[in-house]
Amino acid sequence: MCFPHAGGSASFYFPVSTALSGTVEVLAMQYPGRQDRHGEQPIGSISAMADQLADALRPWTDRPFAFFGHSMGAVLAFETALRLEKDGISPTMLFLSGRRAPSLFYDETVHQRDDEGLIAELKKLSGTDARVLGDEEILRMVLPAIRSDYRAIETYRCEPGAKVACPVTVLTGDDDPRTTIEDARGWQAHTDGPFDLAVYPGGHFYLADHQEDINKRLVAHARSTA
Repeated sequence: MCFPHAGGSASFYFPVSTALSGTVEVLAMQYPGRQDRHGEQPIGSISAMADQLADALRPWTDRPFAFFGHSMGAVLAFETALRLEKDGISPTMLFLSGRRAPSLFYDETVHQRDDEGLIAELKKLSGTDARVLGDEEILRMVLPAIRSDYRAIETYRCEPGAKVACPVTVLTGDDDPRTTIEDARGWQAHTDGPFDLAVYPGGHFYLADHQEDINKRLVAHARSTA
């Protein structure tokens, strides 16, 4: 079960679904306000989004499942897992990518910038399709959802001492401008299960260059829990 980054959509994980077809069933989250849910109001709160995601995913938890979340998606995967674990439902693993530990708070205000400032941040992180950034009409259409996502993640506060019981594997780029390796290692304090940290060459969207290796990790885990 895959959780996209801020401004991302379910289609971000289409290459993963294609690569793992026949081996692992991939279910990607589609947040309100984008693609086929464009007509819905975006949700500018991590807590509210996690509540909805937990409710939507419960019917899928009658089989072994793992979460993979990148950037904001890592926080949503964590918060959704917390909600499910309260009901005795636990993922076999949280794969958390490109995000610092939730207890580490930095004062960030990207969501308060004007449109040009928000676009500049998207270009800096190199995770938004260049065709979108180059098409002003499409860009103006998707900016409200992107801004809402940034508001959600930048105003998010983790509950003190929040921990999942399941294992956690954190993946990060060694040149990520938003997450240092030590920031990523901080996730260890948020699980009572085994913890692993994998560092890849690259920036915030390092996974674009290492998808094959990441896919192998996902397949190996799925086979070990089948």
